[in-house]
Amino acid sequence: MSFVWITLWFVIAVGLLVTVHEFGHYWVARRLGFKVLRFSIGFGKPLISWHVGPDRTEHWIAPIPLGGYVKLLDEREGPVAPEDLPRSFTRKHPLARIVVLLAGPGFNILFAILVLAVMMYISGITQVLPVVGDVTAGSIAAKAGLRSRDSIVAINGQQVSEQQDVVFGLLDAMSSRGDADLTVRGTNGQLRQVDLDVPDAAARRRLTALPQLFSGLGFQFWEPPLPAQLGEVLPGGPASRAGLKKGDRVLSIDGHAVTSWDDLVGQLSPRPGATVSLTFERAGVPHTVQVHVASVSVDGKPVGRIQAESPSDIPYPPSMVRHLSLSPFAAVGQAADQAWSMTALQGRLFWRMMLGHVSLQNLSGPVSIAEYAGQSASEGVSSFLDFLVLISLSLGFLNLLPIPILDGGQIVFQLVEWVKGSPMSERAQAFGQQVGIALLILLMGVALFNDIARQFS
Repeated sequence: MSFVWITLWFVIAVGLLVTVHEFGHYWVARRLGFKVLRFSIGFGKPLISWHVGPDRTEHWIAPIPLGGYVKLLDEREGPVAPEDLPRSFTRKHPLARIVVLLAGPGFNILFAILVLAVMMYISGITQVLPVVGDVTAGSIAAKAGLRSRDSIVAINGQQVSEQQDVVFGLLDAMSSRGDADLTVRGTNGQLRQVDLDVPDAAARRRLTALPQLFSGLGFQFWEPPLPAQLGEVLPGGPASRAGLKKGDRVLSIDGHAVTSWDDLVGQLSPRPGATVSLTFERAGVPHTVQVHVASVSVDGKPVGRIQAESPSDIPYPPSMVRHLSLSPFAAVGQAADQAWSMTALQGRLFWRMMLGHVSLQNLSGPVSIAEYAGQSASEGVSSFLDFLVLISLSLGFLNLLPIPILDGGQIVFQLVEWVKGSPMSERAQAFGQQVGIALLILLMGVALFNDIARQFS
C-alpha cells in the first residue's frame, strides 16, 4: 500500500472527524447565545474565508487539514465591547459552557451512531456465529474443557450473538478478574459451563494485547477451510517470478497432492531455499512450473514461503451466518446500543490500562491509525465507514477524559467554578494545563513507540 494512499485517507478521516467535533461546539454555542468569532477547518492562514450571520462569524478553510477550532468571544483574550459582554464565554453560566464543551465529543458519538444506523438500515446486520475452531492441546481453553465445534452462547452470564461479542467479552473479562465463565453448546446440543481462569496478573495483562488474546487462551474461531488457491501475489516474489497469478489453484508440489491452503503452507514451510515443481490449474488447464522457495525468518527460524497471500472472501456456510434486516427506528436503536457498548468498554479498558491491568500495546498512534485508514479504504466503502465509526467513538471518548487541555478537563474547571461560585485562579488553571500537556505527551509517546515497534515486528 503506497504512502500517498495511506496519507490521503488518513487526512480525509481525521479532517472529517475533527470537523464534526468542532461543528458540534460551533452549532451549540450559537444556539446558546455565545458569540462565535471564527470557525476554522484546518490550521494556518486561511485559503478561503467568508463571513456568516449577523455576528459576521469568520469561516475559514486552512491548509493544514489535521484539525480545526472554534474561537468564542472571551474577555480574557482582549477587550470586549460592553454590549457583547453578556455573550462572552466567561459571562455565560457554567452550565451553558459545559453544554458547549460536551457538544464536540457528543457530535462525534452522534456521527458514529448516524453512520452505523444508515449502514444497518441499508445492509442489515450480518452476524458470524461464535463457533470454536482449533483448540491448542495443553492450553488454558483445552484444560477448561473447551472443544472444537462448541458454540459460545454466553460469557459471565451475558448473552453473545456473534464473534465480535466474544472478543469484547473475553477482553473485558481478562482485563478485570481474569475469569471468563463460558456457556457453550456442544455438537450434541447440550449446554455446559467452561471456565477460562487466568489467575496470574502478568499473564492476564499479556492477554489483553489483542493479537495475544486467542493464541494465549489457546483457541480460535472456526473458519471455512481455505482452498489451495492463490490470493494476492507479491510482485517480485517467488510465485510472481514463476508466473503464478491470483486465482491459480495449486494441485501438487513435487508430485504430492495439495488439498487445502494449510496443506500448501505445510508442504512449503519446511523447504526454505529449495526449488520445487509446482502444478497448478488456471482456467481449467493444468500447468507445471519450477518455483524457488524463499527463506523467511519466523520466530528466528527459517521458513519456506512463495510470497502469495491466502484467498479472501471464503463464504461461511449458511448455518454459521445470521442476517437481520432492520427498520429505520430499529437501526437507530441498534446503532445507539452498539455505540454505547463500545464506548463503555473503551472506558473500562482505559481505566484498567491506567491501573496497569491492560497492556499499553493497545495504544495506537498516528502511524497505525493512518495504516488502518488506508487499508480500510482499499477494502471498500463499508470497511472505511466502520473505521470512521471506531475512530469517531474513540475521539469522542478521549476528549471527555478529565485532562485539562481536553474538553473533559475544561468541563472540570467549569464544574469547580459552579460549585465555588467563582473561577479557579489563573495559576491553578495554568498548572492544570501543564499537567494535561505532560499527560498527552506521555500517551502520545507510548502510542508512537507502539507504532514503531509494530513496524519492526
